[in-house]
Amino acid sequence: MARIIAIDYGKKRVGLAVTDPLQLIATPLEVVETPKIMGYLSDYLGKESVERFVVGMPKDLKNRDADATPLVEAFVKQLRRKFPEIPIELIDERFTSKIAFQAMIDGGVKKMDRRDKGLIDRTSAVIILQSYMEANK
Repeated sequence: MARIIAIDYGKKRVGLAVTDPLQLIATPLEVVETPKIMGYLSDYLGKESVERFVVGMPKDLKNRDADATPLVEAFVKQLRRKFPEIPIELIDERFTSKIAFQAMIDGGVKKMDRRDKGLIDRTSAVIILQSYMEANK
């Protein structure tokens, strides 16, 4: 089997998470500066087999497009053009940052470390991936 990559796309940073080849476990992969994401994914796909991308889609509390939705939609179009052979699944990412922050508190992450936005982005990507995996068992 191939891996699944989850993407928490942001204006400045992109959080990435990945499954193991058997698609049993979701783990944080990396945080990449947004302008460098396509190069990073190209390099990663040169080394690993990837079955699909799961991209977090921002929505507001009423399930309408959020301010960041057009940014993510433009990224998804770019992703489809660059990697047309890899399917893309969109998943609601409401509350993932808050859940990630709470998970870090519950896990005993120190206050100074919780200020690391990259850590929140990686954790959010893991939550997006776990949600996808649970919904598609």
